[in-house]
Order: sequence, then C-alpha cells, then structure tokens
Amino acid sequence: MREVTAYTWVPDFAQGFVKDLRVRWALEEAGLPYTERLIDHQQKLMPDHLARQPFAQVPVYRDDRAELFESGAIVLHIAGGSPALMPEDAAARARVMSWAFAALNSVEPSVANVMGTRLFHGEAPWAAGYLESARAMMDARLKQLSRWLKGRNYLEAERFTAADLLMASVLREIERDGGFDRFPDLAAYCERCVSRPAFKRALEAQLSVFAGAEVPAGF
Repeated sequence: MREVTAYTWVPDFAQGFVKDLRVRWALEEAGLPYTERLIDHQQKLMPDHLARQPFAQVPVYRDDRAELFESGAIVLHIAGGSPALMPEDAAARARVMSWAFAALNSVEPSVANVMGTRLFHGEAPWAAGYLESARAMMDARLKQLSRWLKGRNYLEAERFTAADLLMASVLREIERDGGFDRFPDLAAYCERCVSRPAFKRALEAQLSVFAGAEVPAGF
C-alpha cells in the first residue's frame, strides 16, 4: 500500500500549502489509493524520521517499489507509472521532465523569496527594500513562463501532466502576494489546474487532517 507521511497540524498560513499536497494530488490524478502516516513537529526530529527524511520535513512516500523524500521526486516517481500524468512518447516525457524541474528550480525559488519574506520577516526594517528587488526577480520569471504559455492551455500544449501539477503548486503561492493581479493569464492557467477534481480531493484530504487538530504547546 502507498503511504504518505504528513503533519498532524500546521499554522493557519500553511494549511493547504504543505507539500504533501503535491503527492496527494498526483496519487489522485493517477487513481491510486494511499494511506497517511501522520507525525507532529516533535516526531519529525526523531531518528526514525530523519532516517527517512534527512531534513526533518514532509512528505515522505513509500510504495512496494521505493521509498522517497522530496515532493518533486515523489511526483515524478508516481507519474512514471501513470499515463494520466506522463505521456508515453519519449520526446514528450523529456519535455515534461524539463518543465517539472523548471517549476522547482527556475520558478519556485523566486516565489519562495517573496513569500518567505512576507510571511516571516514582513515587519523587519529591511523587508520593504528587499521585497521590491525580490518581486522584480519573481516577475521576470513569471513573464518568461507567461510567454511560453501563450496559446497553450498547459505546459505540454493541451495535455495536463505532472509538470503542470508542480507548476500550479508553485503558482498558488503568489496569490497571497497579489501576483495574479499582474499576470491574469497565469491566474487562468493555475485555475485550470486546481479546478481539477483530483486537486480538490487532495486539498480536502490535507485540510481534513488539520480540521480537528489541537494547537501544540509552543505555537
């Protein structure tokens, strides 16, 4: 049975954005059932978890073929066995792989710079100046992505793939910063992705874990 390790609770701002959501979404798209292994923020520091995830994070995933950490690697592992997420044609598969890495390496770092500063350092005296520069860098990446998507519904033309799953997971973050106001075409692209029934099921599954959870001491 496939198993996804996720948190029992996270602060409100992180609910719906913890990266096990990407794995849940991929499994839902592929039509694959899974179980949850829920841990708290003390358990993530325990040796048994660090043996599976050296950076004390989630998700961790395992099935009868492998055990993996890092959401992008897990999504591509699932996609490799799912025609719903990965085309059969070798050239198309290569393009999907390229765009999957682009989502995580070319786009996500610039988005994370903006969102991390706003969420964790927004009141710092240096934040305003840094955010101006960070938003400019993010917008440059988003303009390049927008140019590629012109005339396309998805990264691989008319077909939703694992690359779109990862890219939309990254783009969801910019809504908190008003980035979609500057890029309505990317807003439409992201909405096409997250309006899929599989995403809605994945999001509901993550949020349902947090719905009845007690706030841990110290938070």
